[in-house]
Amino acid sequence: MPQIVNHTEIGAGPDAVYRVARDVERFPDFMPDVKSTAILERSADGSRQVVAWVGWMPEFRLTVKWTEEDYWDDAARTCEFRQVEGDFSEYHGTWRFLPAEHGTIFESVVNYRIEIPLVGPLIQGVIKKKMHENVQRLQQALKERVEKEAAA
Repeated sequence: MPQIVNHTEIGAGPDAVYRVARDVERFPDFMPDVKSTAILERSADGSRQVVAWVGWMPEFRLTVKWTEEDYWDDAARTCEFRQVEGDFSEYHGTWRFLPAEHGTIFESVVNYRIEIPLVGPLIQGVIKKKMHENVQRLQQALKERVEKEAAA
């Protein structure tokens, strides 16, 4: 199964970055590839939530939908997520927000398998490249959002 691992340094403290990352309902406001998010369930303590996502892969003119279960650990500043239904054959991973000398390292690990009908195995390399670019765009958008808030 393909795995994407990416690290982005963000010029703000881990608590600030984690706070913005937890606010997934705002992602469509600043992430063009995220068309919508909706929290369907939330535990009383807020550590578990179920979120419906709609994403866009412009290269394939494809809308991708999935519902994932997120487990947020405020003390460790992590999120463990996994798809519970949707267009991916498999989708799960971890976000970590680690202290760094000049702010925060946002580490994203995503394991996925997606099968697009009529595309076949030859295109899987292209899909992996696009998934990696998507993770990078998400991290960059979060970085820009946090750093803009920190500068205000």
